[in-house]
Amino acid sequence: MRLSKLITSLPPYHFANAKQKILDRQAAGVDVISLSMGDPDLPAPAAVVERLCTAMQDMQNHRYPEYRGMRALHEAIADWFAQRFGVQLTPEQDILPLLGSKEGLAYAATSVLNAGDIALVPDPYYPVYVSGTTTPGAEPYLLPLTAENHYLPDLDSIPSEVIAQTRLLWLNYPNNPTAACADGDFFERAVAFARRHDIVIIHDMAYAEVYFDDFRPMSILQIPGARDVAVELHSLSKTYNMAGFRIGMLVGNPELVDAVGRLKSNIDSGIFRPVQYAAIEALHLPPSWLAERNAIYQRRRDILVDGCNSLGMQAEKTRAGLYVWAHVPAGYTSKDFTDWLFDQAGVFLTPGTNFGAHGEGYVRISMTESEERLRIALQRMSTVLRVE
Repeated sequence: MRLSKLITSLPPYHFANAKQKILDRQAAGVDVISLSMGDPDLPAPAAVVERLCTAMQDMQNHRYPEYRGMRALHEAIADWFAQRFGVQLTPEQDILPLLGSKEGLAYAATSVLNAGDIALVPDPYYPVYVSGTTTPGAEPYLLPLTAENHYLPDLDSIPSEVIAQTRLLWLNYPNNPTAACADGDFFERAVAFARRHDIVIIHDMAYAEVYFDDFRPMSILQIPGARDVAVELHSLSKTYNMAGFRIGMLVGNPELVDAVGRLKSNIDSGIFRPVQYAAIEALHLPPSWLAERNAIYQRRRDILVDGCNSLGMQAEKTRAGLYVWAHVPAGYTSKDFTDWLFDQAGVFLTPGTNFGAHGEGYVRISMTESEERLRIALQRMSTVLRVE
């Protein structure tokens, strides 16, 4: 069978392959500790599960849902956004509920890019930024993210001939995989850059609500004029431990929000209504629930960062996100180290190069295991690395 050039050019998705590797080792009797995916191990809030189950009993909710989501969900998102970021959104114009934010990344890019266009992709990157760029035939132009530039792209370094063809700038803060955060000064520069060159910004903010100490990540939509050029994606997966529910949101520029809605309505039939009711319940949870959950992740962060540093794998305490970005031990590439560690210790990490060439020399370590399992993983790593 002859498949399309698009399909034959797509690389295997790392995390799908990773799951299969883990299953194979587990089937062979290995107690695998996977610190690879940002898949929350904590349960969804009890009130959310109860609301889901209640809505399931209503036969009206078994029918096709609204293509663009229930009005009540739009209003709940607008209320949450106003309380969290101080930004007022018009429910039916500036908001589109999604089947998880991942689909929104691909649909938003497809709604903006044409063949021959350029999208600016920070490197390291979440892989969907590249596949979302190449699907409509556009080309990625990589912007290095390094410790020296605080993992922020240098927009002033982009050649004028590249800018002339650029239609899209991808941003992602809190960042996956580096866990870096951006401040208002950077977002102001990014918005001014986009306005000056007629470029769309897609800001992936899936990790907005996993934060530590007194820090709270900001939305790009808090910057004056940002809604003229930017959309932002949020997800309930990480925010409320609802990864399997598959629900998120696209907010911001109403023209692009509408375009994504038109594209989606030609492809899918909307979000199962009980999941929408569950999302409404989640968005009305008190701040105390989030604080208690984030305290758990903060303890895990501290265990991982302290453990990595004791192993000679330099890492810093992140202010937000689900990951620790750690140096690999001397003498290894990122992939060689993760392969070796999986083989020797049954501990599965993600090599930094899975997120681009500038991830070389690093591994991404997820906090989505219990404190006990994290300590066991670190002990296994210490044993095979022969660190006293």
